[in-house]
Amino acid sequence: MKKILLTNDDGYESKGLIKLAKMLKKHFKAEITIIAPANEKSACSHSISLTKPLKFQKIKKNFYKLDDGTPADCVYLALHALYKKRLPDLVISGINKGANVGEDITYSGTCAGAMEAVLHRIPAIALSQFYQDNQKELDFKLALKLTKKIVKNIFDHGFPLDKKEFLNINFPSSKVAFQGIKVCKAGKRIYSYEAHSNTNPRGVEYYWLAAANLDHENEKNSDITLLKQGYATITPIMLDLTAYKQIKNLKKWIKNG
Repeated sequence: MKKILLTNDDGYESKGLIKLAKMLKKHFKAEITIIAPANEKSACSHSISLTKPLKFQKIKKNFYKLDDGTPADCVYLALHALYKKRLPDLVISGINKGANVGEDITYSGTCAGAMEAVLHRIPAIALSQFYQDNQKELDFKLALKLTKKIVKNIFDHGFPLDKKEFLNINFPSSKVAFQGIKVCKAGKRIYSYEAHSNTNPRGVEYYWLAAANLDHENEKNSDITLLKQGYATITPIMLDLTAYKQIKNLKKWIKNG
């Protein structure tokens, strides 16, 4: 029997996570285990908890929340504590509320759950549902349909990437017509450092970091552009961050310095 480990960064009560688990249980003869953060950990990146103890809290059979844990914590600790005899065949992180595209991948706790898995040589995918600001409820029907197809392909034909690489998958908003699936590169976001300031009743100033929009460079075949056009995007992500094209120039720069 296949073993699938699920996590996310939206927290254990997330609708995307619950609907994903339900779909997998229905369509695959697999042991589904859920380990998710007790609270939302969006944009926590690939952080792990080194300065405090972590504690599993059982929700029901094969379903746990990790008290104040990050997605990377969830995967790391699950592999240690829950998979004594055999590691999972696949780790799925998501379905996240909101897109994880371009350089936002480096911020994403959702993507970090997949990153932690592939560090330990376990195939992994990160799933994210793009939505528009006026959408009150997310429709996961398309995301679940495509995820079913992708998981079946992985189990039937093997994982398509090398070690320490994962699939980053984003699903388009239900407000636009679905155009199909595109394999593409990560786009280039345009960032600001806007924050909203206020003062509490004691006169102390505080800040809320501004919610990020999807401003981006106009590239024809990037995940951001295609996602906004109604495509589901699949981007292969590697953990090797080396800028290989710059090695030769850097050697010259050091030599001439």
